[in-house]
Amino acid sequence: MSIQVPLPRSALAQLTWLAPLLLVHQPAQSQATSPLPEVTVTASEAPRLEKPASTGSNLDLTPLQTPASLDIISREQLEARGDASLIDAITRATGITSMGHPGNSGSALSARGFTDSTSVMRLYDGTRQYGNVSVSFPFDTWSVDHIEVLRGPASVIHGDGGIGGVINVVPKKPTRGPVQSEIQATVGTRDKQALAYGSGGAINNMLSYRLDVSGDRSGGWVDLGDTHNASISGAMQLDVSPDLQFKLSHAQGKQNPMRYAGMPSINGEHPEALRGRNYNVEDSQIEYHDKWTELAAQWTPNSNTLVRSKFYHLTSYRYWRNAEAFTYNTSTGLIDRADNTEIAHNQSQTGNTTDVAFTGMLFGLPNRTSVGFDINTSQFQHTNNTYTGTTTPVDPYNPTPGYYNSSVPFIPRYRNSADQYAFFAEDRLELNDKLSIVGGLRYDRVSIQRDNLVASTQDFDKTYSSVGGRLGAVYLVQPDTSVYAQFSRAADPARALMFLSAANSAFDFTTGRQFEIGIKQSILDKKGDWSLSLYQIKKSNLTTRDSTNPSLWVQVGQQSTQGIEGTLSLPIANKLQFDANATLLKARYDDFTESVGGVATSRNGKVPTNVPERVANAWLGWKVLPNWTLSAGMRYVGERYANTANTIALPSYTTTDLAVQWRVGPATTLTLRGFNVFDKYYFTTAYYSGTQWLVGERRRAELTLNHRF
Repeated sequence: MSIQVPLPRSALAQLTWLAPLLLVHQPAQSQATSPLPEVTVTASEAPRLEKPASTGSNLDLTPLQTPASLDIISREQLEARGDASLIDAITRATGITSMGHPGNSGSALSARGFTDSTSVMRLYDGTRQYGNVSVSFPFDTWSVDHIEVLRGPASVIHGDGGIGGVINVVPKKPTRGPVQSEIQATVGTRDKQALAYGSGGAINNMLSYRLDVSGDRSGGWVDLGDTHNASISGAMQLDVSPDLQFKLSHAQGKQNPMRYAGMPSINGEHPEALRGRNYNVEDSQIEYHDKWTELAAQWTPNSNTLVRSKFYHLTSYRYWRNAEAFTYNTSTGLIDRADNTEIAHNQSQTGNTTDVAFTGMLFGLPNRTSVGFDINTSQFQHTNNTYTGTTTPVDPYNPTPGYYNSSVPFIPRYRNSADQYAFFAEDRLELNDKLSIVGGLRYDRVSIQRDNLVASTQDFDKTYSSVGGRLGAVYLVQPDTSVYAQFSRAADPARALMFLSAANSAFDFTTGRQFEIGIKQSILDKKGDWSLSLYQIKKSNLTTRDSTNPSLWVQVGQQSTQGIEGTLSLPIANKLQFDANATLLKARYDDFTESVGGVATSRNGKVPTNVPERVANAWLGWKVLPNWTLSAGMRYVGERYANTANTIALPSYTTTDLAVQWRVGPATTLTLRGFNVFDKYYFTTAYYSGTQWLVGERRRAELTLNHRF
């Protein structure tokens, strides 16, 4: 059972009360001043390619040892770039772009030519929300320690749903040592206000903790664009002995994002004069409530064995009430509004993941093996009004919002339940001091049951299974340079599992195969690094509408992607830090026929929707004086198609961010940031139809004060 306790509506009011209480109650040792870490124009203490990452493997491999493309966005990088939004931070990683809109909680991503939650998986501290439903937590970066981005199929570790890639958001953890705290306040244009507090350290020789609280509000960049967000996360770790640790953690958040579904085309165009217009209704509402609770244990019975286990329970409640479909009426000159939609998601999940890693010898060679299992039970209830209702038309340039209207009752319609278990194993065999072989297998099995809550009947009860695998080789050309090759096989659900209906429950999983080669190298005395990878992915058993009956879906066809990705992190004379990445890919439907007006139409050779074939990011930090740092960032996203016929294209765009930071004292910084400083008019994705586009964020400025103590 889960009891929803909503956070106060004003995040800032909540934090205003919490912050003084936390300051009063923290242990006495927190009074010691802790100097700020250096800004990112200096290299991290440990080389990025030599820090173990949990997303690519359970064998505690570093990126240099992993036969896959793996980016790690550090805490220092998050702070330097000022990305408070998690999606903004993730999309600075190589080849990752956003295609978020209200229907997917703003969380959907594109990677290596594949899109959405059925192909690009999101994790929170290594745990996934099962069923490929839109993910609404976490949403800000205050409590984040780092973000790991694994590109390409990753089903060996995390199961179905990761053909395009996996993003693991790793929160800050309890640490040994003196208590250290920080507080941060931000004000900005369009009524932006944010307040955050964080604290962590050792309470005694056995207990340590971590606590983070944050909240923000903003007026947004369109009419009715106000937002309110709040989150809190904490963890307590008990070190029973050097060999046994327990950690209890909890995180929860509430979001009220912008109630915005984009603008329709006007005579085939999207006039910039409509940039700030919002055609939603006055009483529209979007809100998300999420809770994640976990009890984890780690035991090292001897120097060659490591046992890890975590029990978790998570819940999500999401609610939408909006007018969402907009069409320009050429005869009236007005925008017709339809699909008055009221939806609620009630989702819960309880599970356990356990693995054991062994280090030893195999055939006289150094070897490390990990075996484990993953089990969970999930439930998802969908309440809606069947998306039925219309609202009065509005003037494109001066819309009068009006109010939500639907004659269909908002009642529970169906409940999907899933029981899943998986077994997985990995192995790394060192053939010599340069060459290692890394392989793994995972078997997944899930039983899905759908109950029709209106008719009080069971729509279906179906069991699916899939096998994923990876085999790779890593060769250390030098201690700081590795080349690798890998072949992997993965599976994605044909449709989101928790949304499955009786009609599409007959579909098998889609299957994906990838071949990848690459090189990674630490440079400049391991203060910088670069990587280059080439890959090919093929995904079979796509779904499309039946040409003989468009109300039904059928499973056919194949999609493929070939691409090249490069990254560079380059420190220059301890004064400059330059980070960049770029992606070039060719994504195509190889064998895909869909129904158009009841006629079978080939899309062979077309680019999949929402897939940019050119993506690049760059960031430059310059320490002009001992206490002053200038920085600049750039994002480039190439043209994307909004329909499978490739007749509607969202134009490419480049945005630029600038910042100046003043180190006021050893523990205090003041930073002025400008985002999209040239006020580029651009579009992030299409929604509902290929011609209803979401406008990207306008220029904004923020002033942030951070103090550590």
